[in-house]
Amino acid sequence: MTVKETLNDGLKRGYEIKITAAELDAKVLEKLKEAQPEVEMKGFRKGKVPMAMMKKQFGPKVLGEAMQESVDGAMNTHLETSGDRPAMQPEMKMANDEWKEGDDVVVNVSYEALPVVPEVDFSKIKLEKLVVKADDESVQEALTSLAETAKNFDDRKTGSKAKDGDQVIFDFLGKVDGEPFEGGAAEGHALELGSGQFIPGFEEGLIGVKAGEDKNVEVTFPADYNAEHLAGKVAVFECKILNVKEPKTSEIDDEMAKQFGAEDLAGLKGQITSKLEEEYAGAARAVTKRALLDELDKMVSFELPPSLVEAEAGQIAHQLWHEDNPEVEGHDHPEIETTEEHTKLADRRVKLGLLLAEIGQKAEIHVSDAEFTQAVMNQARQYGDQARQFFEFVQKNPQMQQQIRAPLFEDKVVDHIVEAAAMKEKEVSKDDLQKAVEALEEE
Repeated sequence: MTVKETLNDGLKRGYEIKITAAELDAKVLEKLKEAQPEVEMKGFRKGKVPMAMMKKQFGPKVLGEAMQESVDGAMNTHLETSGDRPAMQPEMKMANDEWKEGDDVVVNVSYEALPVVPEVDFSKIKLEKLVVKADDESVQEALTSLAETAKNFDDRKTGSKAKDGDQVIFDFLGKVDGEPFEGGAAEGHALELGSGQFIPGFEEGLIGVKAGEDKNVEVTFPADYNAEHLAGKVAVFECKILNVKEPKTSEIDDEMAKQFGAEDLAGLKGQITSKLEEEYAGAARAVTKRALLDELDKMVSFELPPSLVEAEAGQIAHQLWHEDNPEVEGHDHPEIETTEEHTKLADRRVKLGLLLAEIGQKAEIHVSDAEFTQAVMNQARQYGDQARQFFEFVQKNPQMQQQIRAPLFEDKVVDHIVEAAAMKEKEVSKDDLQKAVEALEEE
């Protein structure tokens, strides 16, 4: 078996792998001998089938396996010896399209090698960390917002009609075709009109009711309702109105604070302050990260694999096209051409991606199973009742797992660099931080 270099131009590599017919035949014989003890054939005891018959029966299949294993083995040995890391899956092609058993196997291999990434002196990177303190006005705004969500309800004057936003206390019995259905009845139920808790049309049907009044509300269950026996059916709800209440915003006091798990108002203010400053710190980190990536982009230069840049530019163009054409959900659309701007952005992304990967590898940075699981859980919460299905999808989808791990790894590498960089804190206002964040979105 021989491996001969045929191309060495920049990052482009080409090799000819040759496996002689004798080597391949020996490989086939070896595999047949390994299988022989377990082979049974009519007229022969288990393990006693003659090799000639074994070769006639299983030879073609084993030949294909032996050929693939030999080529893969030669390629792996070459990569270990040369230290090359292909940027993408190497392209392999038989040199002789008319190959037949008994011929030598010659395979042409081509790929682009990942470049040598230069070292970076992190201490030469100068960064600014924006610090924002939660002011009294921001805390008060948050308290007012909480008070609105923690609103109570007071009885309306006798005879008052229910308005949108009011709370109606009522008994109800739902019927389809004159017959009650399971889950369609309740007593003393409290419903805030306009909250969307009931099926469309129900809450609107209670607008204008008074305490002590009986009201029949007719609605149609949605065609995709989760209870199939009710989907698309017309139902009548017999409602007995017990009380009508108007909303009243909670007082900002110790009692309201207890509704949110705090001991008193001072404790709630402390929680809000911590939460706001945590949010500010997250936004400031995004600003610092962008500044760091900009610095690395300017500091480091090396040759990039054209195939990676081309693939990244294509993904960018495709993503931006769909953002401009949100009505097209699938991929049945005209071919999307990449522009110079797409390629320029792809250059930056590929360079920084390779650089951060190299830094992370040298620093032995890894995403632990616990960190990965926590990230999956955070994403799963967005799917509500479908969280379990999302978990199962991630478990079966290696590509999705990589999509979740990649940003976790990148953030850990960024933190590693930031720790060694020259960092200077700068206290700014909330508005200044907001402008800095908006500037990121505009780029």
